[in-house]
Parts: sequence; C-alpha cells; structure tokens
Amino acid sequence: MSHSMSQSMSRHMSRTRKLARGVAAVELGITMVPLLVLTFGVTEYGRAIYTYNAIEKASRDAARHLTSVVSTNPDPKGEARNLAVYGNIAGTGTPLAPGLTTAMVNICDATDCPGTHAGVATGTGVINLVTVNITGYVYNSIVTYVAPATLNFNDISTTMRAHL
Repeated sequence: MSHSMSQSMSRHMSRTRKLARGVAAVELGITMVPLLVLTFGVTEYGRAIYTYNAIEKASRDAARHLTSVVSTNPDPKGEARNLAVYGNIAGTGTPLAPGLTTAMVNICDATDCPGTHAGVATGTGVINLVTVNITGYVYNSIVTYVAPATLNFNDISTTMRAHL
C-alpha cells in the first residue's frame, strides 16, 4: 500500500469519527429534553405529595391535640388551628406549607356540630367526636411547564374520639 493511500484512508477514518461524535451529540440533545421534563415532573409531583402528606399529618396532630385538652384550657381550638398550620400551639414560625392559613382550618366538635359530633352511638356505647378539616389549600407549582401552575387539594379531614 502506498503512503498517499494510507494518508487518504487515515483522513477518511478521522472524518468518520468526527461525524460519529457529531451524531452522538445530536442524539444526546434530542434525548435530554424528554429526560429533563420527566425528571422535573417527578420532582414537582413529589413535592406536591410531600406537601399533601404534611398537611394531612398536621390535621391529625390538631385532632389529637383536641382529644386530650383539659377543661381549663382557655383556647383549645385556637391552639389546634396553630398546630395544624405552624406545627406548634403558639402559632409562631412559618407555615408547614406555603399559603396555609388558620382560616383554612375548620373544627367541628360536640359544641359546634351537636347533630353529628355529640352522643354518637357506637358498638361499645356513646361517644363525642372532634373533626379537624383543612379546606381550600392550593398548591403552587414551581415548574409550571411540567405540572399545572396550581393544584387544588381536596379537603383534608381527620375525625377522632373527643375527650369526655
């Protein structure tokens, strides 16, 4: 094989490698777009589920607080609202979820809802109930091109046996 022929083959192979690298870069660019959208979508919906679970747990904590209050407590419902929103009975700090307010927390007990929460018959006798209901929470998405800008959560409600 002559020297010029080997140079020609060498240039051809070099050009082919450069072309292959260019094709690989284009393929990477094409596949990165859906992969990034998928990644951001999973992350955003994960954040929404985390927020929903945090609010649901706060509702349970507030209902549990109301089941154990003593009659000398001056404002058990206010404390429960603070517990549902801020995670403490004092109502200090930032809300557990962005945009969550005490106005979204509704409490129903034997005093406020006697028809449904006072003297409820069970298989083992009559009990009083307490319900903490969080309504109207709207989750705001950070990545709006992947998830809707807002997600309206259904009402989050917890009912427990009240302290007699």
